[in-house]
Amino acid sequence: MPQNYNPGTGQDWDPVNAGRGSLGKKTTAPKSAREMSMAKAAGLVTTEKKHGAGGNKSAHSGGIMSARKLEEADDVGTIAKVDKSLSKAIMQARTAKKMTQKELATAINEKPQVVAEYESGKAIPNPQIISKLERKLGVKLPRPGKSKAPAKSGTAGKPGTTTKQASVTRGGPPKRR
Repeated sequence: MPQNYNPGTGQDWDPVNAGRGSLGKKTTAPKSAREMSMAKAAGLVTTEKKHGAGGNKSAHSGGIMSARKLEEADDVGTIAKVDKSLSKAIMQARTAKKMTQKELATAINEKPQVVAEYESGKAIPNPQIISKLERKLGVKLPRPGKSKAPAKSGTAGKPGTTTKQASVTRGGPPKRR
């Protein structure tokens, strides 16, 4: 019978070995570089190279380099912002209806920050939001980015061209009649 057995309660307070082969055999981690290399040679220790380990950088973040490249690349183009004429028109129509930015935003199911950005000229124009604003405010707002198409020079009336040449759209199949 174990030493710490209480027959009245049926409890045994002796230590139990669960999960280890034997208590007497203890393994210690190598403490020096020499012990580590010996353990590697014996096959007791394996190492794993983790890429990007120890860094405070996300693998997906482009970081400062991509932002700097974007600033340097002026030839790519600029992101279109809301024109002052559009922002002024939205502001005037909203104040004429005696609405706040928050009331207008809830009426068109957008966040108040969206209306504020459109009125300040910082927003990137979205035709869907502009059409919502037009419907709610009851005014026709100036659309940004739509440049007037150049006048078409018709080739059908010119001598020397056939009707088949005139009806072909550039880069596509001929028109159906």
